[in-house]
Amino acid sequence: MNRSLSPATPARISFLSILLLSFLSLAQPALAENENPVHEYELDNGLKVLVKQDKRAPVAVIQVWYRIGTSYEYEGITGLSHALEHMMFKGTKKYKSGEFEKMVSAIGARNNAFTSQDYTAYYEVLANDKLEDAMEIEADRMRNLVFDPAEFKKEIEVVKEERRWRTDDKPSSLTREQFNAVAFLNSPYRAPVIGWMVDLEGMKLKDAKEWYKKWYTPNNATLVVVGDVEPEKVFNMAKKYFSVYASNDLPEVKARTEVAQKGKRNIELKLPAKLASLRMGFKTPGMISAKKGKVPAWEPYALEVLANILDGGDSARFAKNLVRGKEIAASAGAGYYGYGRLDNLLVVSGVPANGVKTSDLKKSLLDEINILKTELVSEAELKRVKAQVIAGEVFERDSIQHMATLLGSLESVGLGHKYIDQYVPGVLAVTAKQIQEVANKYLIEDTLTVAELIPLPLNAAKKSAFKVN
Repeated sequence: MNRSLSPATPARISFLSILLLSFLSLAQPALAENENPVHEYELDNGLKVLVKQDKRAPVAVIQVWYRIGTSYEYEGITGLSHALEHMMFKGTKKYKSGEFEKMVSAIGARNNAFTSQDYTAYYEVLANDKLEDAMEIEADRMRNLVFDPAEFKKEIEVVKEERRWRTDDKPSSLTREQFNAVAFLNSPYRAPVIGWMVDLEGMKLKDAKEWYKKWYTPNNATLVVVGDVEPEKVFNMAKKYFSVYASNDLPEVKARTEVAQKGKRNIELKLPAKLASLRMGFKTPGMISAKKGKVPAWEPYALEVLANILDGGDSARFAKNLVRGKEIAASAGAGYYGYGRLDNLLVVSGVPANGVKTSDLKKSLLDEINILKTELVSEAELKRVKAQVIAGEVFERDSIQHMATLLGSLESVGLGHKYIDQYVPGVLAVTAKQIQEVANKYLIEDTLTVAELIPLPLNAAKKSAFKVN
């Protein structure tokens, strides 16, 4: 979050309010009137195909989403989904290792992949007349991957080094990882996407091969194409390249519902670091719980708006009151993690200002939350925050890659791609009273987990320690 902008003067606030309110009145119909709807198809083998036309430029993005990620893993194999992602670039029965990258480069495409808690996705961004080439490549590696022992051994070492670089050597990442492990007891969200190092060290080639065979199947995948394309032509391409595979009997996915938390949890991490930091999380329902009728449909939207009231830009309460006002925080943020296949958290974090105790920052962050419980948000602030939330969504949807990612992720977590049309109406319908209600219902001490990073001298690596109470 950019905290360098100067506070707005009263005159600027007035003009900005008019501008945002005008945008707010236009945003809903602009998003609701979708002149290029999502075309949905399904092959006989269960592969779902989503196509959205966007003719602004002769480019397209193709993504293949598999409903498999860390939240499907169990103890002992954490990080397996991510390790398999690496292997997907190492050759098939048709193409040797290294040929994939050469082919992608030859057609002028940009490609990559990513693994999350709930899915793994592969994509190419390319000229629209090269779409069929990418389609053939993705179809080939869906079921024809070759598991070479030497390649696997090398890639596991790459993943281990990635873990050291991304997590073990970064105090903030290590704090986040330990925080999640304490915040969740039974939910698979307690494990890191990259996996625990001990599991990576014990990972076998047969683990990845079996995981691939179980989950990389057309009836567990979604093909998403967005750009200057003809939907029917895309569907015919999909049939040509993907229909050759039969559907698979998918393994049963156990619920692994999170155990109810009965009191505040605390963890202290003593790590070599330059700055102290704080991370706090409250158990909250996700959009998936609202869809299943477990909580009122409006609650996730109220939590989304609440998080943006606290940290929705330079005029949000954390920035205005704690960073600039009291100058108690060097930075402070809030985020609602409500778009997975399982319930997650609303997280609040911060770095104390120079000379400020972490305990004082913690109190100030919680004080701001408590104000939301006792005082209704003003109508002016609520409208401004809604406008900012919707504006951010509009600007992001302008990217064909973001649009494809949005469609694929919603489909992969069980919400369905049509959920995209509910977002703006859901945000606009949130009331000040609803924000107060979710604050009192969910942002409570009994569901709170607190992680505090206590910095040690940078040369004190051997003294690193964790303490949970």
